[in-house]
Amino acid sequence: MTFSFPAIYHMVIMTAEFLIGTTVNGFLIIVNCYDLFKSRTFLILQTLLMCTGLSRLGLQIMLMTQSFFSVFFPYSYEENIYSSDIMFIWMFFSSIGLWFATCLSVFYCLKISGFTPPWFLWLKFRISKLIVWLLLGSLLASLGTATVCIEVGFPLIEDGYVLRNAGLNDSNVKLVRNNDLLLINLILLLPLSVFVMCASMLFVSLYKHMYRMQSESHKLSSARTEAHINALKTVTTFFCFFVSYFAAFMANMTFRIPYRSHQFFVVKEIMAAYPAGHSVIIVLSNSKFKDLFRRMICLQKEE
Repeated sequence: MTFSFPAIYHMVIMTAEFLIGTTVNGFLIIVNCYDLFKSRTFLILQTLLMCTGLSRLGLQIMLMTQSFFSVFFPYSYEENIYSSDIMFIWMFFSSIGLWFATCLSVFYCLKISGFTPPWFLWLKFRISKLIVWLLLGSLLASLGTATVCIEVGFPLIEDGYVLRNAGLNDSNVKLVRNNDLLLINLILLLPLSVFVMCASMLFVSLYKHMYRMQSESHKLSSARTEAHINALKTVTTFFCFFVSYFAAFMANMTFRIPYRSHQFFVVKEIMAAYPAGHSVIIVLSNSKFKDLFRRMICLQKEE
């Protein structure tokens, strides 16, 4: 078996993303589970972060499995990866990861934004119930999306897409079900739209708040200024990761990218960067998580 340079390079990148993602998401799951167990009450942020960590850990494992088979077992890729059971799990984690990230953005928007319209304040005062319903809705929507995709069927299974793109077979193959699958997955434009709206509101609110503080007092404490700048950076980074993942996911769902091509590997790498990078930003933007994580990996000497 021979390995091309793009395949080896891709495997190195994916392994690094997998190790980072599993470490950081595992950390988020353990820390927030401990907080929930210790408090014995429903904590919104901890529940959200635990659910987000679980969904991203599952997505990271699925992406790594796909990469492993595409590099080391290219001719058994279709049989092992595109079975109905595996594809159901893949579609579920892909969908629920987007929905949970949207729930997190809704929480941050309601918690931090300084908007005062009546409808916004009404939602803000009912944030606990809203988040519970959003999490349940996300779970049901993801299960529904995965189920419908499996019912429609994946063109790879019946149409020999993998073999055709490996240059082995039939130039007359038609991917009949591509459009159906793409239309089904366009339902994920809903969490994307909500995420963009919340991120935009949060960005505008933080920017206005920072500008107002600076105009009111020239002796603004550097700590407060730094806190708002960090919040703006976090929102912007969240937005970039989310949009790049969504674009790569939709490109992947067209099934038009040649198998084991450079574009094929790049799409997988972009998708794997989201569950790892987004969670890293969550840890770095939270002083408690950052200190705990540093102690865990022995980067900070205990006094």
